[in-house]
Amino acid sequence: MSSNFPPTPIRLGFFMTRGMSLEAWERNGLLDREAALYRRLQADGVEVGFVTYGGPEERNYASHLSGMRILCNHWRLAPRLYERLLPCFHARWLLRCDVVKSNQVQGAMVALQAARLWRKPLVVRSGYLLSDFQANSEGNEAPSTHAAFKIEEEVFSAAQRIVVTSPAMAATVGSRIAGAAAKTSVIPNYVDTELFRPDSKVQKDIDVLFVGRLAPQKNIEALLAAVARLDVGVTMVGDGPKCDLVENARARLNGRLQWIERVDHSELPALMRRARAFILPSLWEGHPKTLIEAMACGVPVIGGDVAGIHDLIRHGEDGWLCDIHPEAIGAAIEHILTNPEMARELGRKARSRASAEFSLDRIAKRELSLLRETVVEWSGR
Repeated sequence: MSSNFPPTPIRLGFFMTRGMSLEAWERNGLLDREAALYRRLQADGVEVGFVTYGGPEERNYASHLSGMRILCNHWRLAPRLYERLLPCFHARWLLRCDVVKSNQVQGAMVALQAARLWRKPLVVRSGYLLSDFQANSEGNEAPSTHAAFKIEEEVFSAAQRIVVTSPAMAATVGSRIAGAAAKTSVIPNYVDTELFRPDSKVQKDIDVLFVGRLAPQKNIEALLAAVARLDVGVTMVGDGPKCDLVENARARLNGRLQWIERVDHSELPALMRRARAFILPSLWEGHPKTLIEAMACGVPVIGGDVAGIHDLIRHGEDGWLCDIHPEAIGAAIEHILTNPEMARELGRKARSRASAEFSLDRIAKRELSLLRETVVEWSGR
């Protein structure tokens, strides 16, 4: 490590996504997964303060974040008032921070306000581009899309460093915003490869597994139509606005569809290991964590040939890509399930890739290096 790096500890003010709380992470079974990176950073001497939008009940999660500071709305103020005054309410911690970091673009404006107020360097992370999400969901000319472009331009321009999860996102940010390319780093999503690992002794009693939010983006209707034409079973894990489609399909599929609304993240590896194939037939993605987790479990993965997935899967090498209409999805499922030797080889290479590129240890080292570089750059201004 460079001798120019400051001595640890670094004090980090981590701003959760706007409106998000530790309680919501726990309710959705995601607390341990989302906190894993910050536990590793803490072990390397980083002092972490979680800025959340939850109430005083957030302190109930202190055992999950041992030694980390929980900065919450313990005054129970209205959300908008709390958000507006948050940089002042948590002034004692933020004033002593070395770096302010946002988890997503949603919430980055609040982090930017705090960074400006207390003259701290800002790291803006974007697991997916909000503008792309809004454009895909609402259309290019929708007010929400224009608002997302405006937010991204402001926070990316003001940030000391920008973190995105894929080279494609980095190229997009660099082309849209002057000066952004030079300060953008690609740090992919991580997976705990000790938790998510293969187990050859597990019985493969799930033909096809889907894990994700039941939303239009995930192309649920096409997946269900594809499965209906095949003699296979599918297990779907998730909840969301398209849950009625899944509920209605259960009767039509005569017991071939199992729907689980929620699985705790710690229980997900055991479920993935039971799958003969994992599928994510989305219309678009950012850098999907569940796909990486399935790869780490050595499960052959099938993904829609769309942005965010075809950047991750190497077709025919560590996964299988397909078009996103029912016929193509069904053909891909059938191809994987009827070629077990090929499927095993895809799973083996997927595990190798996940371990080499997306392991928690590897990503934590890159994150720590970026934080240290940010502090050095800021102190040398």
